[in-house]
Amino acid sequence: MRFIKCFISIFLREYKISLRNYNELFSSLLFFFLSIFIFIFAIGSEKEILNSVGVGILWSLLMLSSTLSLKKYYQNDFESGNLIIMHMAGISYEFISIIKIFSNFVFVQLPFLISLPLASLMINLPIDKTILFLISFSLGSIILSCLGSISSSMNLLNKTSFSIGSLIVMLFSIPIIIFSIGLINSEQNYTNILNIIFGILLIFIAISPWATGYCIRVAIENQ
Repeated sequence: MRFIKCFISIFLREYKISLRNYNELFSSLLFFFLSIFIFIFAIGSEKEILNSVGVGILWSLLMLSSTLSLKKYYQNDFESGNLIIMHMAGISYEFISIIKIFSNFVFVQLPFLISLPLASLMINLPIDKTILFLISFSLGSIILSCLGSISSSMNLLNKTSFSIGSLIVMLFSIPIIIFSIGLINSEQNYTNILNIIFGILLIFIAISPWATGYCIRVAIENQ
């Protein structure tokens, strides 16, 4: 019961913070759609070209858009001391990271997931590929949230530059993009590729809380 109460209280706190900072989510979505317009004007409106490179463009833009909120993941709570206060209340850093990952998925990744049908329509993506794209991003967005948690906690150790977090997300997002594009463009073996993506998801779910908790502990000790 205490576990559930802690989860709900922290999640509601993240919800209130997201409502106050709704302009940041709007900016990320605006960046995403404006970037799509730029690529369409740069490449052209031919359906064959858009269908061949459109999914890769969307995935790359989704990855870049998600990195815009990395600094807010733990930095504000770290500077204000809220991480220490929550830990003193009996909440482990690993549990805090789990709630942060879930909150990031709900309040950051989910709006992008909802907007993907419109983005797919902009690049003339067929309905069957759009459905596969939504499935792949549903799994991949959780992985992006886990990567964001790890990279943001590592940014706490490096106060001079926050670029390392974005580099980590971009580097480890490459396999997700490769398999997701393979899933959409493949005419068969959907199950095998989905199993690979799901396996990568389970790996990051298992690793990210412990890696994040360790980085937060080291950052607080060296503060």
